[in-house]
Amino acid sequence: MSVEQTLQNRSDGKCELCSSDQNLRIYEVPPTDGANSGKSIYICEICKSQIEGTSVLDTAHHWRCLSDSMWSTVPAVQIMAWRILNRLKSESWAQDMLDMLYLDDEMMGWANAANEYSSDADDPTLDSNGAVLQAGDTVTLVKDLVVKGANFTAKRGTAVRNISLTGNPEQIEGRVNGTRIVLLTCFLKKSN
Repeated sequence: MSVEQTLQNRSDGKCELCSSDQNLRIYEVPPTDGANSGKSIYICEICKSQIEGTSVLDTAHHWRCLSDSMWSTVPAVQIMAWRILNRLKSESWAQDMLDMLYLDDEMMGWANAANEYSSDADDPTLDSNGAVLQAGDTVTLVKDLVVKGANFTAKRGTAVRNISLTGNPEQIEGRVNGTRIVLLTCFLKKSN
């Protein structure tokens, strides 16, 4: 049986994170050395795009589904739930779920192993002027930015406080107008 068929059977044809049955695909939980059902999960396009940072993290609605999927018996699903909740831990509901989620030492090692989920990436995160950004810093937008999916424009000069690093040196996460979004560092400058 192929990896995809194994994952389809395991997930009952639904996203293993949010239970959607639309646009499902294999997602290899990093780090991995190739697709296998033990280190992969079956997820929808919405979950995949938010995990990979190609769309805005929907903290208000979408990721509350982790209250169910974090209890999965599949280690790869538990690890992805932990990683996502860890990215969202500034939200009180996410921190509450993270406090309940238990990973043994081996699973915690896997959860912390991927650079994209740690703030210790090899390349430093730099603002538009080349200043090094760190978690907790305050940055200012240097350009008006249309926030897709949130229906507002983040105005030039807006301060984004208590940023989070994503592991991708070209992106940070922060809260603008009460919405947690991913911002490209080329549109930011570090505030003093």
